[in-house]
Amino acid sequence: MKLSATDLKHMQWSLALLVVLALVGGGMVFLAQNTIQQAQNKNRQAIADRNATQGKLSSARDEEREIRAKIDHYKELLDRGYIGPEQRLVWVEEIKRIKEARKLIDIQYEFLPQKPVDTLLIPEGAVGGGYEFLTSTMKLQIQLLHEDDLLGFLDDVKRNVQAYVLIRECHIERTPAGSPLQQRGPRPQLKADCTLEWITLRAKT
Repeated sequence: MKLSATDLKHMQWSLALLVVLALVGGGMVFLAQNTIQQAQNKNRQAIADRNATQGKLSSARDEEREIRAKIDHYKELLDRGYIGPEQRLVWVEEIKRIKEARKLIDIQYEFLPQKPVDTLLIPEGAVGGGYEFLTSTMKLQIQLLHEDDLLGFLDDVKRNVQAYVLIRECHIERTPAGSPLQQRGPRPQLKADCTLEWITLRAKT
């Protein structure tokens, strides 16, 4: 089959049109792929930004809860009288009240001068945890009918006084027969020698 010059001319235009269409189609495919890739990148970035924002919000909420917990803890310590100057006169009155309420035979005690706590009481020492820890050591001698008297006295002290009371040591022994302490009133059966630490806190400045 022979093609005329006119046919060849038409074929050339058709081929040229096909080439142009192929190029345009290829360009559109590339543009579509590039658009999809950009959309995917933006979506990934949006997810990353959202996750980062959620992380910051979660961290902020955690910090807020921690601050609120510290404030509540501080208020609790303040309400219990743990923070601030020691209330030694109030302590003395409370000990007297407990003795009378429990009808204890005899209590003798002495408070030593206030001082910073040592590392045996608090591992971080006197400035642990954002506070200065101060203690007044109490030397206690108490005459008892039975051990429950001592336990009740110590429990009342720890629950009612405005200080954190730490029992450092207690030694209990039987009262010797014929002791002068037995000449009047109920006869004490036991004698306890205890060392207590009356701890108060002062916020560091």
